[in-house]
Amino acid sequence: MAGDKEGGEVHGVYDVVVVGAGIMGSCTAYHIAKRGKSVLLLEQFDFLHRRGSSHGESRTIRVTYPEDYYTRMMKEAYKLWEEAETEAGYMVYHRTGYLDFGPPDNQSLLSVISSLKKEGIAHQILSHKEVTLHFPTFRLPKDSLTVYTAEGGILRASKAVAMFQALAAKHGAVLRDRAKVLRVSPHWRLPGGADGILVATSRGSALGKACILAAGAWTPQIVRDISGMELPIKALHTSIAYWAVNKKMNPDALSPARGFPCFSSYGEPFIYGTPSIEYPGLIKVGAHFGVLCDPNKRSVSPDMETLKGHVSPWLASYFEGSVDWEAPNMAEGCMYSMTPDEDFILDHVQYSNKSGMVGKNVLDNNSGFFAQNVRRGGQGQRREGERPLGSLPLQEEEANPDDHHGVSSETKASVQNGVEILHRDQPAIGNSKILVAAGFSGHGFKMGPLVGRIMADLALTGSSQGVPLEMFSIERFSKDAQGDHKL
Repeated sequence: MAGDKEGGEVHGVYDVVVVGAGIMGSCTAYHIAKRGKSVLLLEQFDFLHRRGSSHGESRTIRVTYPEDYYTRMMKEAYKLWEEAETEAGYMVYHRTGYLDFGPPDNQSLLSVISSLKKEGIAHQILSHKEVTLHFPTFRLPKDSLTVYTAEGGILRASKAVAMFQALAAKHGAVLRDRAKVLRVSPHWRLPGGADGILVATSRGSALGKACILAAGAWTPQIVRDISGMELPIKALHTSIAYWAVNKKMNPDALSPARGFPCFSSYGEPFIYGTPSIEYPGLIKVGAHFGVLCDPNKRSVSPDMETLKGHVSPWLASYFEGSVDWEAPNMAEGCMYSMTPDEDFILDHVQYSNKSGMVGKNVLDNNSGFFAQNVRRGGQGQRREGERPLGSLPLQEEEANPDDHHGVSSETKASVQNGVEILHRDQPAIGNSKILVAAGFSGHGFKMGPLVGRIMADLALTGSSQGVPLEMFSIERFSKDAQGDHKL
């Protein structure tokens, strides 16, 4: 199946179906396939599209977090990035070093230093004189608290997503794009009688022993349809911009070759930047904020006025003529999926039969789907020769018994005899088999391989070691609408 065209139809039975082929979904599919399990990776748009949160030339990668659990998690994430690069045979991480600075009493920055010490991460606290010596283009206030870590830099974003998709396919994953998910429905009987998950898309339907929702800003709608639950995730339109190095300077003055690092400025707003590496003579500088948006209607155009209003004054102050700060040379829109506490959501989605899943479920049979009306007590009767309610559409190519990713002859017989919906009034027992990886809040890309490992663990074994999953639970919002309180 790995050799199938990406435009093929969606069908078959898998160990896991992953919805969303950004960095998180692609890494998850890779980790599942690498373990020898069958996995289907679905994307509603084209692969490597620019409408979500995983596209573009770069993302920063760093170990500097106020939360020590993120610093600890990044230690494993770096190893997983390196392992994937080794397997792929090319690099997506460009090390530049990282500079964090801000007012000396900034609590978040002080917590960054505490996290680095706690986790044994090598770092330097630089004096104003040392900053001027090593990074002469910066004009930091004399009392700035400045921290330098060698382990930090740039990830080639779109290249990294493509890498994990290629590695997933290499290990046997099935990839399908332009397959918009129409419904995710639990309690469908798998071959052998186990409880499974139906995923119906615009290109066909598939069954999974488990399903992972990693669809970015579109995830809350899918979860709402499954369980009625409102995930506290807000889609924000944000803008990134590239600013020109002043013509009076050497165009390479702010490049990694000259020792210029990635950086974060702790204040209001939080400013981040990368050296001149993606485009000659341009540095990327943006602000960590955005405005509410609808992911289905969002303009992809950047907010130039906001960039000029927040980033331009910062550049004028902190670079003093080294960068043309009046307006960016180029800019583009992007999107955050924000939680109130800016922590991720990595959890099972609990569903019950008393939610809106019970009752009418009509899908267009002309589009390769089925239509059904389910009664609360179970299935209705059917006439002889009719396709059973809840059965998958039959396809001729599914009869190949050697095709383990498609529906084998054994599975097809099961389908013909009814991949039947289980009684909806039967409550779910234990952890559900629908999981969610979402709410990465503008800082999750760097942890993509680790999130993939975690989600593969949860889908295949029900637990994951080495990470504080309680920090990423949905339950935290039932205790406090703001989740985990931060500095």
